[in-house]
Amino acid sequence: MEELRTPKDSLAVMTQIVLPNDTNTLNNLFGGQLLSWMDRCCAIAAHRHCKRQVVTSTINNVAFKNPIPHGAIVTIEAKVSRAFSSSMEIIADVYLEEQHPNGSRIKANEGIFTFVAVDQIGSPINVPAIHPETALEKERYAAALRRRQLALIIAGKMEPNDATELKALFYPEESTQQPK
Repeated sequence: MEELRTPKDSLAVMTQIVLPNDTNTLNNLFGGQLLSWMDRCCAIAAHRHCKRQVVTSTINNVAFKNPIPHGAIVTIEAKVSRAFSSSMEIIADVYLEEQHPNGSRIKANEGIFTFVAVDQIGSPINVPAIHPETALEKERYAAALRRRQLALIIAGKMEPNDATELKALFYPEESTQQPK
């Protein structure tokens, strides 16, 4: 019997402090440095999910919402949001610790990455399914299929008419009609 795997099982948390060599001329964290940290954290989450070697396939989306200043403490939390046959979508949430005594934090950035599990010669291998538990995990799980279908259409690997999840999103009346 297959082991039940949840997003929390893949959770990876990394904390960094922004040092002078990590910053640009505005004394904010380089976007590329943040991407590197996010990629590593997501790789750990992907590995925790499938227990195999993984490679970055795509960086699907990164939102740089807030600048991260020199001296800031940055925490990245990454979890697998959905597993497909050999690929996994991982969402990284980036938090910035406020410089307040209460230790509060704000969400500064986020990113969506896709990793593929590979064998020792670099060929894709199957990964276990994932079972979301919380409302946020279920929302991210459902959205991952829509993002995947859109990416496959753009890459020419799927016909738009076959993208059932996207059609349901844009044409909900068609998905509720009964067959004639």
